[in-house]
Order: sequence, then structure tokens, then C-alpha cells
Amino acid sequence: GDLVIGVVEAVQSNLWFLDINAPFNALLPMSLGPGKAEFGGARNVLNVGQTVLCRIQEVDETHSSVVTMKGLGLRRVDSGLVESLPPHLMQTLFSDGGVALKALKASTECRVVLAENGRMWVNGSSDSITEVVARIARIRSMARDISNRDEMIAILSTEVA
Repeated sequence: GDLVIGVVEAVQSNLWFLDINAPFNALLPMSLGPGKAEFGGARNVLNVGQTVLCRIQEVDETHSSVVTMKGLGLRRVDSGLVESLPPHLMQTLFSDGGVALKALKASTECRVVLAENGRMWVNGSSDSITEVVARIARIRSMARDISNRDEMIAILSTEVA
């Protein structure tokens, strides 16, 4: 399943509803959630407004999806910054084995997780996070002028003045 970053929009006794940047909310059942909770205690584990890193487990014929937080690296996002990215920028960062993303991570010493739903989680020192955001903003503003991958990598690897 695809890695996605979701935001809790509603909580029921044994279920969370997540905004995953899709036409329909995703369902996160307590059995696939981040920890043990008593029936009716879902709000004690995840509450409205909290952000999570999860995977799509299944999509049914009505286009609603079920996500899971059972798996390596899947967790509640308690630190860092979550940013939305336009599709063309996601494609650029993912292409060629993620060379551009690796350059961004290496030059900023930040943990950067790109999810398939157009969201990016950046974690590190506040200065490093600010630097990543500035570089992404520079790429967004220059997108029409960048002609090749090497130019993109150079921009993502260079500190913003």
C-alpha cells in the first residue's frame, strides 16, 4: 500500500477518520491503529488534528480506503513540519530513484518523508526545517525555468541566501 500522511478529522469509539488529501476520508480502525486502547478510548490514542504516517491497506468499490499504522516507521507525527506539494514537484523529487530527494536530505541533515498523497514530512532542527521549506519554495517559484534534473539537484543542494 501507498505511504500517506493523514490528519485526524473525526474520532468514534473504535475508529478514526483521516483526511489523506483524497476525495474521501480514510478509515483507521482501532485494530490497525498506533497502540492499544480500550473500546471508546480512541481519543486517548489519537485526537482530532493530529497527523499520522500510515499506509493504505485497502480501497473498496465505493472508493473509501482503510489505512494501517502497523508497520515499520508508521507513527504519529509529533514533531517537524508537514507541507503539501504540487504533483509536478512530487514527480520530480521521486524520479530517477529519488536522487533529488537524497540531495535535499544530505545537504540539510533533515529527515524528509515524501508520501504518495502529496504531503511531505520534514523533521530536524528548526534551522534545517526552515532551510528545506525555503529550498522547496525556490523550486516552486522557478519550476518553469528549470530545464533538467541536474539543475534541480543543484538548487535543492544549495543553501538559500
